[in-house]
Amino acid sequence: MRIRLLPPQLANQIAAGEVVERPASVIKELLENSLDAEAGAIAIDIEQGGLSLIRIRDDGRGIHRDDLPLALSRHATSKLETIADLTRIRTLGFRGEALPSIASVARLTLTSREHQAPDAWSIEAGIADVPAAAKPAAHPPGTTVEVRDLFFNVPARRKFLRSERAEFDHIEETFSRIALSRFDVAFRLSHNKRVVRDLPAAGSPAAPLERIAGLCGELFAGSVIEIEREAGALRLTGWAGLPTAARSQADLQYFYVNGRIVRDRVVSHAIRQAYEDVLFHGRHPAFVLYLEIPAETVDVNVHPTKHEVRFRESRLVHDFVFRTLHDALAKSGPRMAPAAAGHGSRPQAAWRGDGQSNIPLNIAESAAGVYSLLQHVMEDLGAAAADIAEPDASGAPAAPGTQPLGRPLAQLQGVYILAENTRGLVLVDMHAAHERVVYERMKQSIRDGGIKSQPLLVPLTISLSDREAALVEDNRAFFAEIGLDIERLADEAVVVRAVPSLLSQADVEALVRDVVADIREHGGSRRLDERMDALLATMACHGSVRAHRRLSLPEMDALLRDMERTERSGQCNHGRPTWIQLDMKELDRMFLRGR
Repeated sequence: MRIRLLPPQLANQIAAGEVVERPASVIKELLENSLDAEAGAIAIDIEQGGLSLIRIRDDGRGIHRDDLPLALSRHATSKLETIADLTRIRTLGFRGEALPSIASVARLTLTSREHQAPDAWSIEAGIADVPAAAKPAAHPPGTTVEVRDLFFNVPARRKFLRSERAEFDHIEETFSRIALSRFDVAFRLSHNKRVVRDLPAAGSPAAPLERIAGLCGELFAGSVIEIEREAGALRLTGWAGLPTAARSQADLQYFYVNGRIVRDRVVSHAIRQAYEDVLFHGRHPAFVLYLEIPAETVDVNVHPTKHEVRFRESRLVHDFVFRTLHDALAKSGPRMAPAAAGHGSRPQAAWRGDGQSNIPLNIAESAAGVYSLLQHVMEDLGAAAADIAEPDASGAPAAPGTQPLGRPLAQLQGVYILAENTRGLVLVDMHAAHERVVYERMKQSIRDGGIKSQPLLVPLTISLSDREAALVEDNRAFFAEIGLDIERLADEAVVVRAVPSLLSQADVEALVRDVVADIREHGGSRRLDERMDALLATMACHGSVRAHRRLSLPEMDALLRDMERTERSGQCNHGRPTWIQLDMKELDRMFLRGR
């Protein structure tokens, strides 16, 4: 067959397939245009799940009368002028494809008025890729885009759409993503002439979290750590859910790069690693986070939907996101998400710990002691690695108003500690709590003493690809930091001469291959940290106070104080909660007091 040009309408419909998948795709493109036009208020009207009508009105800058036909032409935009602009994109849209793509599969009307213009003008998209002439219209400053009968001329695409309710669910999710990106903009969403969401622009410091609560739920809003950290040109802000507010699905995860919501493997890996030590198996963290980064260091022109980005310094971004969240989770202190207590959606009073301090446990005080303990536990995993803390010299428990976890009252069935604080009753799983205390103490000792290497009796040669061997050669300093003495032996081989002492019994070849794969994919690796943490977690489990052991009140008090000084003490090493709070109102409600 001969090569021929496609008809313009068919070419547009093919291009539309990359941008317009369903009604929610139209909403996304049009809302991004409104935000780029500096709108302060946006109203979205939907009928029949977006199949019948999508109307978006904003109070943005508006479009010049003479530019209306260009707005419906492909590759026409006000957001780019030169190739250099493509390397530092600061707008959400820039391709100039949204309106013509939508117009090729729906009946589109564009009405706009610039703020200084005396009149508004309206234009309808033409069937043959030629828009009709603009005509006068009544309209306030800003722009309205009206899209009717989506896919009326592409019935095959229409058949793949789901029910009205399902399509509107997608629209609501898209609306939430956009609304969470700009708290300074007011949004209103209506479906079949009924207002579903009405979000005023943020007028106070508390307003963003109120919007979070409305869109993500009171439970999440009451169970978050506020994030704010800046390092060089990078800045991360937002809210990270407490581990106990984790979800069974990854359905409450919003990450924005320069105001654009993205899905990125580097970022996802960093967040997953930050939570790995505190999440229960199979659970997913919840978060709404915003990364600000110089526009020239991130490529947003990777995919037509602009959901993916590429970072110039991916390792730098990965480490910054990981370290920020890891530190925030460590310093969040012993506070409980409402979900774990199972009583409504009241926010838990925040208490920030002061990091780790000296914990009076009979755990080794130095790295050498930890290594000795490791050998002991490896020989007999049933042996206790630590005893419960001894009380202070006075023997007097703390008063309930001076410590977040309160004053111990009693022990229940040798499993739970009952304590009283200013809010009411605290229940502590003593084994889970002490397990975390022991675990964190061991990790700190390892960090203080550094990662010690153990030479292999026989150096191990590993065959790798030329690219992987070169990567090892380029990262020898990093391997040395994590206790691996490794160097390139040939074009496609490396030799390992020493490994971390804690992992001397591990499968060294598999470990090296995993670390190399991590560096290739993410620019770095925490594979050794993960394996050492897993070993320490096993030790801590066997070395912590066992269930059904009777403790005295001073011993219980010492454990509560240790928890308050220990990072991540709200969860055990397996991600289960270590304590819950029942306040007086909850207790009164259980016993029907005041009724």
